[in-house]
Amino acid sequence: MALYTPAYQPTGEEIAIIKTNKGDIKVQLAGKDAPIHVGNFVELATKGFYDDLKFHRYVPNFVIQGGDPNTRQYSPEDVARLAGNPMAGLGTGGPGYTIKQEYTTNPNNSHEDGALAMARSQAPDSAGSQFYLCLGAQHFLDPNYTVFGQTIEGKDVIGQLRAGDVIETVQIENLAE
Repeated sequence: MALYTPAYQPTGEEIAIIKTNKGDIKVQLAGKDAPIHVGNFVELATKGFYDDLKFHRYVPNFVIQGGDPNTRQYSPEDVARLAGNPMAGLGTGGPGYTIKQEYTTNPNNSHEDGALAMARSQAPDSAGSQFYLCLGAQHFLDPNYTVFGQTIEGKDVIGQLRAGDVIETVQIENLAE
């Protein structure tokens, strides 16, 4: 799969508002540190890619993960029931391309509590649309996964999310002209 380079050039001022059925999460995106990841996330969000997807992976005290388009075909109850079943295919979907890793170039690649980072498969340059939010610091992930934002409001919401919860939409504030 060819690597995609987003056209959107982040300024570092972008803020993502991840609207969920449990409430809103406000994330300061790290456009200067991870411009490919932020550009990709902004493009997907503004196209409505994340609208009505479900969180498909919840690991207590670790992460809540979403952004898999394969969840669109399922009800929230089905996603909750199928989470963790490898036959369901949850956690395998993406936008049809991958992006280059930035964890080796991001000077602030730190998985703090509430960090927003991009999930990937075993290949370093395999991230696409799936993201996760850290439930507590997860610094052992720092050398292998790109952090591209930090929650500034809504950590209480993150703590309530479970597999099957809905990403209603992702809005981006302070978009570059």
